[in-house]
Amino acid sequence: MGYRNKTYIIFDGDNDIWAYRFMKGWRANKNIDFNFHDAHDINRLTNNARSPEYVKKKLKERFKSAKQIIVLIGDKTKNLYRYVRWELEVAQTLDLPIIAVNLNNLRSQDIERVPPIIRDKYVVHIPFKLAIIKFALDNFPNEYHRRQSVDIGSRYYSDDIYQKLGI
Repeated sequence: MGYRNKTYIIFDGDNDIWAYRFMKGWRANKNIDFNFHDAHDINRLTNNARSPEYVKKKLKERFKSAKQIIVLIGDKTKNLYRYVRWELEVAQTLDLPIIAVNLNNLRSQDIERVPPIIRDKYVVHIPFKLAIIKFALDNFPNEYHRRQSVDIGSRYYSDDIYQKLGI
């Protein structure tokens, strides 16, 4: 299950950190059935981490333990190159499954916001809802690793899945 593996979360640290913190809050709340091992808990960055080379070195160490990626897709995500694009390149190089979570709650790829580097890739696109994020963490990595070489393009879940999850 997804919650047993380390999850690396990519997000716009200036504008979308609220969503990352929300996920950490779900995880911390004992009344909510949501758990994930956050790769960002490894090798914490200090406030002195100003050098992009230093930051990227530390982030690569986190990638080594990750088994899946969540990218939080906000208003400005597609235009972020220094870290977001670089992190997505690293994820693809390591062949890690990517779950794109739309902060505007769209259930499919948001062409206006998704970074071009993952636009045509085998990535599942979901809304920022606890139940579907948990479902994707539990199911998409296995689907991703079972895919055939001809399986390309964005993925999304059917309305039936959302209905079963009560969304």
